[in-house]
Amino acid sequence: MSKLKNWLKEGEMVTILSLAVSLLSLLCSFFKLIRLPVDIAWIAIILCGLPIIKEAVIGLVTEFDIKADVLVSLALIASAIIGEIFAAGEVAFIMTLGALLEERTVAKARQGIERLIHLTPRTGRVLKDAREEIIPAEEIVVGDILRVLPGETIAIDGIVMKGETSVDQAVMTGESMPVDKKEGDEVFSGTVNQFGTIEIEAVKIGEDSSLQRMIRLVESADAGKAKIVGIADRWATWIVVIALISAGITWFISGEIIRAVTILVVFCPCALVLATPTAIMAGIGNAAKVGILIREGDALERLAKISRITFDKTGTLTQGKPVVTYVHSFQDNITASEILQIAASIEQYSEHPLGKAVVENYKLQIANKQELERKAVNSVLYDISDFKMFLGKGVVGKLKDDSVYAGNLELIMNYFPESIQELTEKAKIYYQKGSTVIFVGLADKIIGFLVLEDVLRKDAREVVEGIRQQGIACVLLTGDYKMAAEHIGKEAGIEEIVAECLPEDKLTYISRHQEKGQQVCMIGDGINDAPALKKSYVGIAMGGIGSDIAVDAADMALVSDEIKYLPHLLSLAKRTMKTIYINLALSMLLNLAAILLAMTGILNPILGALVHNVGSVVVIIHSSLLLAWKNQ
Repeated sequence: MSKLKNWLKEGEMVTILSLAVSLLSLLCSFFKLIRLPVDIAWIAIILCGLPIIKEAVIGLVTEFDIKADVLVSLALIASAIIGEIFAAGEVAFIMTLGALLEERTVAKARQGIERLIHLTPRTGRVLKDAREEIIPAEEIVVGDILRVLPGETIAIDGIVMKGETSVDQAVMTGESMPVDKKEGDEVFSGTVNQFGTIEIEAVKIGEDSSLQRMIRLVESADAGKAKIVGIADRWATWIVVIALISAGITWFISGEIIRAVTILVVFCPCALVLATPTAIMAGIGNAAKVGILIREGDALERLAKISRITFDKTGTLTQGKPVVTYVHSFQDNITASEILQIAASIEQYSEHPLGKAVVENYKLQIANKQELERKAVNSVLYDISDFKMFLGKGVVGKLKDDSVYAGNLELIMNYFPESIQELTEKAKIYYQKGSTVIFVGLADKIIGFLVLEDVLRKDAREVVEGIRQQGIACVLLTGDYKMAAEHIGKEAGIEEIVAECLPEDKLTYISRHQEKGQQVCMIGDGINDAPALKKSYVGIAMGGIGSDIAVDAADMALVSDEIKYLPHLLSLAKRTMKTIYINLALSMLLNLAAILLAMTGILNPILGALVHNVGSVVVIIHSSLLLAWKNQ
């Protein structure tokens, strides 16, 4: 029902019904199925032809804009005047069908900006005279103190005045790891308070806030993306001039107006109009088979022209969530599996996302029965007493009579200061990669550490190499820290890496290169990628784990989050353009032959319409071959 409502809103349902009725009237006219005082093909002329004539007249009068519909209108009117009603109706039907296909393939979605707007909380908890008062967000002023509870979205940009917490900043930076916040730290509107109540002072509100600034970036980037004009319309002026001159000369020499009208009919760019949308529709169908949703009809045409692809890191080249990639034991009598078990036992009481990741990884390990038998992992988590959490540091507790610790160097140095140099040396290689290291202590010694990373997708390096082989440069454009970005970039085989990017920085990078004529394709998954996806020549969003806002901002979406099909998509875009050019050549050659036959009087308007529409059939059949095309 929602699709039907959209069609009705856009007027497409009316066009579809008009085409259905017009086709029925043309069939009845051609086979003489119904006897009426007038030719029933007039229905097709009225339903399909009049809108074409109307648009042509408006374009000529208001902007003196000569498009393909001008020639179509001339052919329709001339055919009707000399009584060739079927020919006029057939041309009107074919042109309306082509226009519908084109409209469907270039439809623009705008829900992304609306979703961004809805991210901003409508209210805020403002503290006034030691009382908490919930007021509309637009009434918050700079200097107000707001209380933000666990799980709530922060309404404004501000500074933490009281409390400690961890904030999910993916909306702004795309970081996979939450960021710990304490007194004096800055927080942004649209980000989510993970746990712990905090009080913040409003610094930037309303239109000055980070989220509103991002909304404006999306809007401005969208407005700056030029639409590609249809090929038939690009050449329309020359087609109209040549058609009129040819028809006029033929009429003058032969003295037969019917020949002139036939020339106008066969000159109608039906196949030319169908050449692009039919190929693009077939290309869209091919992409859909491998889980790629193409939302912008001309996106394939644009994709064939790109020279640079920029990848977001988190959730695009990587899995998008922290995973325990390595466990190191300092004790010969304690295995790595036992260290993970101890860490998971104490982290099960933690609200911190990293602690939850440790527990989740332990559960995944014990779920593998073969691994369970080989390592003899005890599937029962230990009971922990006296649990305490130190924000930004780690957790401590009691395992039976022994103290147990899990945290970073700052936590561990409070209990084992003499071990800091040794621990730092052992974990140095992982810090250099930008990984998160959690040390685990039991009783009076450090027993080992865990390494958590946002790991590279298994097929990422192969994808990057496949793209590079097509002569396209690959760039990593991420909001993550430099060390983590360089580590992932090196693993993926990407040489150009731009780290610590805010949404504005990504937008600036893309704008700078596109101003130099280097068309850029952006691939991302987060809300923070939406402005860049809009600004880029082609935007591709990760549709499965990706934000709905990112998907709405993009021209294409990888529904199954499989980036392995990107080389196929790039090749498909180039193949689609090759198909379009062949379609154009075939249609123009056939039209040329029909024009010569019309000049000599061999073709009349009805036969001319039938013959030149053979080109439309050829174009459709040739385009359909794209549906089964595979990248070798």
